Amino acid sequence: MRYKGKVYRPPSEAYSLIVQVTYGCSHNRCAFCDMYDDKHFALRPMEEIREDFETARQAYRHVERVFLADGDALIRPAAQMLEILGWVYELFPECRRVTCYASPASIHVRTEEELHALRGAGLTMVYMGLESGCDAVLERMNKGHTVASIIEAGQKARRCGLALSVTAISGLGSLELLADHAMGTAQALSAMQPEYIGLLTLMVEPGTPLERWVREGSFIVPQAPDILRETEIFLHYIDSEGSIFRMNHASNYLTLKGTLNTDKPALLARVHQGMAGHGLRPAYLRAL
Repeated sequence: MRYKGKVYRPPSEAYSLIVQVTYGCSHNRCAFCDMYDDKHFALRPMEEIREDFETARQAYRHVERVFLADGDALIRPAAQMLEILGWVYELFPECRRVTCYASPASIHVRTEEELHALRGAGLTMVYMGLESGCDAVLERMNKGHTVASIIEAGQKARRCGLALSVTAISGLGSLELLADHAMGTAQALSAMQPEYIGLLTLMVEPGTPLERWVREGSFIVPQAPDILRETEIFLHYIDSEGSIFRMNHASNYLTLKGTLNTDKPALLARVHQGMAGHGLRPAYLRAL
């Protein structure tokens, strides 16, 4: 099997068969992100994709999960995605789920009929980045979408039967917009009601516009006490009954796991323990 550039996948896809169906990210201009900087976005030739799945079938006796990489597989024409899904389940009849990253743009460009068809063909879940529920933050970070547009995309995916996993980034609002970022993110996620919610914590990557802003002093990175205060605000405002909540990425200062809204009191209690200095990950151990 072949793979062009670095491999990026959600933590929950650690044991999935990963096959590249696009190269890079169709947007790839977010100010905080250095993912896919080693490749230009393109659609991978279909014959290569088929060859990789055939090679994987020969190499692996049992494949229950498949992740279609890179950063925005859903941007491929629906007919091609349907063909790819057909290959997956033809070659791996034991497969139980197929997932991929999806940008708000790729969800918007697909009709509801196409999304229903993809779900019917076995695309079970998409991962989408919200990053922030504050328009001022999204504009500064060059996300390319408003909060309303991202909410609409998430609701559309769910309406069409796709499970939805949404990520946001603690600290992305800097100290200046910390409260607006926390409240807006909680409200946006509440509007989408995704099956899964993941919170990462901002890490400044070298060579990004964000890194330059930090160096120049126009962006102040929130530190651990600020992130905990932001998380407390977020948990007060989030209302997404049944969403599985995870704040257990290597970038996080504090590990939180629970199901909303049932576990909110326990999650808040854990945040308050962190505010008292208990259970925090040392800064030098944080990583993306």
